Amino acid sequence: MRDQVTTSPARTNLAPVPFECDAPFLKITGELPRELNGTLYRNGPNPQFDSPGAHWFVGDGMLHAFHIENGRASYRNRWVRTPKWQAEHDAGRALFGGFGRKLPDAPPSTISDGGVANTNIIFHAGRLLALEEGHLPTEIEPGTLQRTGYCDYSGAIAGPFTAHPKIDPITGEMVFFGYNAAGPLTPALSVGSVNASGVVTRFDRFEAPYASMVHDFIVTENHLLFPVLPITGSLERAMRGRLPYAWDPAKGAYVGVMKRNGSADDIRWFRAESCYVFHVMNAWEEGDRIIADVMQFEEAPLFTHPDGSPTDPKKNHARLCRWTFDLSGNTDRFAQTCLDDLTGEFPRVDDRRAGLKSHHGWYACANPDLPTFGALSGIVHVDGNGKRRGNYLLPAGDTISEPVFIARDSEAAEGDGWLLAVVWRARENRSDLAVFNARYVEAGPVALVHLGHRVPDGFHGNWVTAA
Repeated sequence: MRDQVTTSPARTNLAPVPFECDAPFLKITGELPRELNGTLYRNGPNPQFDSPGAHWFVGDGMLHAFHIENGRASYRNRWVRTPKWQAEHDAGRALFGGFGRKLPDAPPSTISDGGVANTNIIFHAGRLLALEEGHLPTEIEPGTLQRTGYCDYSGAIAGPFTAHPKIDPITGEMVFFGYNAAGPLTPALSVGSVNASGVVTRFDRFEAPYASMVHDFIVTENHLLFPVLPITGSLERAMRGRLPYAWDPAKGAYVGVMKRNGSADDIRWFRAESCYVFHVMNAWEEGDRIIADVMQFEEAPLFTHPDGSPTDPKKNHARLCRWTFDLSGNTDRFAQTCLDDLTGEFPRVDDRRAGLKSHHGWYACANPDLPTFGALSGIVHVDGNGKRRGNYLLPAGDTISEPVFIARDSEAAEGDGWLLAVVWRARENRSDLAVFNARYVEAGPVALVHLGHRVPDGFHGNWVTAA
């Protein structure tokens, strides 16, 4: 497979790279902070083979590891060798068309496991886990990036596992959920938790109002919230050869609120105007209210209506919005308030404040003065009310990944530390790892780690501190 990037001004960074490599000594501009000692792991779609009609969301996962230690930086990338990847590698061609569907000409003996492990990578209780929401976590060996197998915690969990589990900064507990919990395109959700020692302490299932792509969820000190929003799943569509998921706003928007120490029988469903949210910045409790800051789309991008017609591109941009749930009243509605008109995605906070009131947040943003308005080409720093504290914009054409926060040290104040993000240099068709002072992103990167090739646009990543 060749590197399919054109030389036109409108080229993008979506196409896969066709290789794995190691770069032990990378060139650095500026000076890497001596407090940074660890590895930034990133994950994203990088299909091994072209597959007709496959959605970008379902490309094979590729891990990118930037290791920083004592002012030096190295890089390694590897495909996640899932059963699907291995079967296609052995066959020398694509066998799946996406969302677990086998191609019509795939041999009858082809495995049924179409997992791609391509969305996130986290470290919890001594395990490095590559995640995508259709399958169990895939355990990865730190350093080598080799796959060791699925992680089901000795059989304590089963079925899909979210790409966005939440780790409680106080207890170290990891809370997770899964959609399609009763089988493909079903409305069942699962919910569970793994304690700081890596032991599953809960695993339950319940029914949602309808089958939905539930990409992220919300965790506060005492509550769990499940957004069921109208990217709807349909087995009938899938059987007719159409995309299993489509934008169907007539279904409405629901958010289920459950107590963390309660059961599915206690869940309370709130409603609001149709919208879609891929990612939550943070959420917390204020008395009988729950506040959640999210990146909200008026209409979901990258999906069509059920009849195949496109959604409105003018409504396909996410903005920072605040959801408010009043648990004391009798209303089943929640409030939606836009905090900023700037297009953005991939929000992050200082994870030491996850589920608690936070005063610093960051997200990748678009440059409103450029014609490619939807392209993420900068970073915004906001306060606890969503007000901009600073922002940094890249040169025209360049794009940026999700910014990941790393505290200066364990005792540092909230927001005192660094942001790491991968930047695609469009003119040179390669990537840099950019390091920002998190409180002063407007000053630009304090250091750039230069790669000789590009890292394709991906989804999520996290920092793992050196032992």
